[in-house]
Amino acid sequence: MEPLTTAAIALGSVVATKALEKTGEKVGETLWEQTGKFLNSLNKQSPDTVAAIEKVPQQPLDYGKAVLEVESAAKTNPEVAQAMTELATTVEAEPLPNLAAILKDIAQALNSQPSKPQIYIKTIEKLVNFAQGDINIHEQNITI
Repeated sequence: MEPLTTAAIALGSVVATKALEKTGEKVGETLWEQTGKFLNSLNKQSPDTVAAIEKVPQQPLDYGKAVLEVESAAKTNPEVAQAMTELATTVEAEPLPNLAAILKDIAQALNSQPSKPQIYIKTIEKLVNFAQGDINIHEQNITI
């Protein structure tokens, strides 16, 4: 799976986990650890992005911009790329009940981005398929 899709899934997972925490629901320990690891590595590369993520849901997040920033961080920092991939893989094994709705919001945000429309269309399709359980990360060729 290309970095943009993995970045979107990782970002959606963080937002979904944070939303569940706010409602008092518990998430799996592995998912909790992977989310923390991802945010920690991303914070070293892009602290402004992490700060914006941390403010959700009190302050709306520009999903399109955030996904592009996460993708860029992963391309330049192998630690971010590894944490991002591990989080996406963990979410596949431990699905979050609210992830599908968040991935649809991210897909809509990417759809409104003016540049790279063909790449975004493929990513949007993969996000929708992932949210519906129709894509398996392990069957894809994950390269960051």
